[in-house]
Amino acid sequence: MRLALFGPPGAGKGTQAKRLATAHDLAHLSTGDLFRAAIRDESDLGVRVASLLSAGELVPDDTTNAVVADRLETLGDQGFVLDGFPRTVAQAEWLMGHLAGAGKSLDAVVSLRVPEEDLVQRLSRRRTDAETGAIYHLDFNPPPSDLPPGRLVHRSDDQPEAIRHRLSVYERDTAPVEATLRAHVRYFEVDGTGALEDVQGRIEDAIAQDHGLAGI
Repeated sequence: MRLALFGPPGAGKGTQAKRLATAHDLAHLSTGDLFRAAIRDESDLGVRVASLLSAGELVPDDTTNAVVADRLETLGDQGFVLDGFPRTVAQAEWLMGHLAGAGKSLDAVVSLRVPEEDLVQRLSRRRTDAETGAIYHLDFNPPPSDLPPGRLVHRSDDQPEAIRHRLSVYERDTAPVEATLRAHVRYFEVDGTGALEDVQGRIEDAIAQDHGLAGI
């Protein structure tokens, strides 16, 4: 099973990608994780990515694609769930071509849908440990009781107005990517609200319908 999971900031795609990967022995491919691994390994790609990020620049499509290609090569025939990739139309087109070259394809694209105000509420309740970088949620994943309150930071990009801007940018930039994939891959919109188990169940029900993928 090869999936791509979409969703705006706060929709829970990272959490759901990890749950699906654990439940069904899929590799979880997050570009953020892949970048950090490449940097940690000090590979040529990692050095290139590190220099870009340290300069505050976006990682270009060809470099991102190369990092993803390296990881896909290590998977062999193991299935995967993509989280945060592809982010551009060029990346989407590269991904489909790369998989086709290996005689493979994406089985499904799942887009998590959550009302904007719910997303603002979710993200605005996040807090970051200034010392460790750990991220907590005041409602769903509260910080340890012994953590000094002064270490918890409400980041500027988790303020309501900043969140709304991020959401508008996501919709602007992601809509054409989803449209590109939708023209070639089975595409499902799934309600991303409610308990984690309920959302995961909806995802599995969606990709299993009339597609012979029950139980993936």
